Amino acid sequence: MAWQNVTLLSDAEHADPLCDALMEAGALSASIEDADAGTPDEQPQFGEPGSVTTPGWQRSRIVALFEPDADVAAIVGEAAANIGLAAVPEWRSEPLEEQNWVQLTQSQFDPIRVSGRLWIVPSWHESPDPAAINLILDPGMAFGTGSHPTTRLCLEWLEREVQPGDSLLDYGCGSGILAIAGARLGAARVAGVDIDPQAVQAARDNAERNGVTALFADSAEPVAGEYDLVVANILSNPLRVLAPAICAHVRSGGRLALSGILREQAEEIIGIYASWLPLAIADVREDWVCLAGRKP
Repeated sequence: MAWQNVTLLSDAEHADPLCDALMEAGALSASIEDADAGTPDEQPQFGEPGSVTTPGWQRSRIVALFEPDADVAAIVGEAAANIGLAAVPEWRSEPLEEQNWVQLTQSQFDPIRVSGRLWIVPSWHESPDPAAINLILDPGMAFGTGSHPTTRLCLEWLEREVQPGDSLLDYGCGSGILAIAGARLGAARVAGVDIDPQAVQAARDNAERNGVTALFADSAEPVAGEYDLVVANILSNPLRVLAPAICAHVRSGGRLALSGILREQAEEIIGIYASWLPLAIADVREDWVCLAGRKP
């Protein structure tokens, strides 16, 4: 028997309370989406730390999952009454057949060709080019599948810059993809740091998959020392705050690359980092930039 996939509309004020009330009344899951997504009325939500966010969508779509035999009408009515709604929201239900959810999720990630010699290959795929440098990746709970423009920009920078024997620090390592790529490209001493312990564990697991020796630590275990190469693919606000710490890890004559930066943010970041080293736009993809420079 199929699950019941239910959608209903709400305003921004009532969307979160209604989600909670549905869960308390018997929904298996409930999430909120922009009801106008994909239209000119879509409302972007910005989640970068320190940025101003909009307080939800004025036209919110709640998507809730119910047991096959659940009395959806009664549950929606109870949830609406519990949060003081004068009327029960309109809703509709569609059957959702049981599937192999792991297989379905994995099918969304295919091997990615970064360059003629560098590929990112999900751990459940065969490599399209066994002779290439194949980065075997399972992101787990960590950010970094290689599909985002900023990751591609950093991988391309590493491919240009890594020299045999270089030391490399991946600041904000996520899945470890950049550190692992650096090691496979010839870096000798490789380290990564992230504030998320799950990311650190994912990075360690991915390093093992790739036969790479690398030190990955979370923010409770500070990474010491200076490196020939430092790469930080995070977001502009953390990059502003962390500028002194990041630059302290770049040795004299060493090179730094930053990404997670929109084109319109580039000049400000360049100005902030000018106190430690000169940066310039090294590459651009889909309005994202990679800034790079050498420490005097």
